[in-house]
Amino acid sequence: MNAPAIGTDPRLRAALRRLDLRIVQRLDGLLHGEHLGLRLGPGSEAAEARLYQPGEDDVRHMDWAVTARTDTPHVRDLVADRELESWTMLDLSPSMDFGTGLHSKRQVAVGALVAANLLTQRVGDRFGAHFLHQGRVRRWPARSGKEALLALLATIAAAPTGDRRSLDPESATLADAVNDLVRTRRRRGLRVVVSDFLDTPAFGSTVTWERPLRQLSARHQVLVVEVLDPSELDVPEVGDVALRDPATGRIRDVRLTRTVRERYREAATAQREAIRAALRRCGVQHLVLRTDRDWVLDIARFVIGQRRTAHHMARHTPGVPR
Repeated sequence: MNAPAIGTDPRLRAALRRLDLRIVQRLDGLLHGEHLGLRLGPGSEAAEARLYQPGEDDVRHMDWAVTARTDTPHVRDLVADRELESWTMLDLSPSMDFGTGLHSKRQVAVGALVAANLLTQRVGDRFGAHFLHQGRVRRWPARSGKEALLALLATIAAAPTGDRRSLDPESATLADAVNDLVRTRRRRGLRVVVSDFLDTPAFGSTVTWERPLRQLSARHQVLVVEVLDPSELDVPEVGDVALRDPATGRIRDVRLTRTVRERYREAATAQREAIRAALRRCGVQHLVLRTDRDWVLDIARFVIGQRRTAHHMARHTPGVPR
C-alpha cells in the first residue's frame, strides 16, 4: 500500500480536496477545543484554586482574585496541555467494498476517517492509521498537516479491492487489527475504529474483538464507527438470485422466499444487537453510518450530541476545568 505521488494524478488530488472542503464547511467548529492532559503540569489551562503552600508553590501562580475574596493566599494549578495523537483502525476487508445505497461502505468508512482527523487536528497534532487489508495489518506512520492527510487518502485509494485469501487461517482478523493497535500505540490519545463488524456472530458465540477493544478503551478515548448497508439488514423477496461472497469470489444460487427473508432479517437483527451490546460493555462511543444516508449530516449530529454531553458533564463534575 505504497502511496503514489499525489501530484501525478490531478483528478485524484482535486477530488480529495473537494471532499476536504465539504467536510470542513459542514462540520468546522463543532469539535474544536484544548486537549487537556490527564495530570497537572506546566501549561496554560487553569484548574482548581487551592491554598498557597509557602516554600513549595511558585508565587507566579498566585490567584489574586480568590486571595482577595478570602483574605487567604491561594494559587491556581495548571493543567498540562498536550498535543493530540490520533490513530484510526480502518477495516478494508472485502465486505467493505459492498454497497447498494448512495455510496459503498468503503467510501463511507474513508469519509469517517477524514472527518475524525479534520475535526480533531490543531497545531502540532498528529494522526496515523492501521489498515486491515488483504489478510494483513498494515501501518501508516503518524504525521500532521493537510498534505499528510491527502497522502493517507491516496494510499487508501491505491489499495486494491477484493481478497481471495480470507479463508487462510493465518489471515488477520478484526480482533488482530485492534490488538495490534493496542500493542503498538501506547501513548494516550484518540483511537477510532471503523468497520462493518460482519465477523460478529449473531447468536451466542464469543465476540473475538471485544477483549482487545476493552483494552484499547481502558487507556484511550475510543470512537467506534459502524458502517452498514441496508441490504445487510433486509433483502427483497425477488425469487432466485446469484449471490457472490466478496471474500472468496464463490457464487451461490439462493431462492429468496418470504421464509428465507424472515430468517435473514432475524439473524441480521441479532448480529447488530450483539455488536451494540459488546460495544456498550467496552465503554466506547458508538456512531452508526449507513450507505443510504447523508453520512456527513449524521457525523455532524453525533458531534453536536457529544459536545452537549461533555458540556453537561463539565458543569456537574467538581474539579473539571470549564
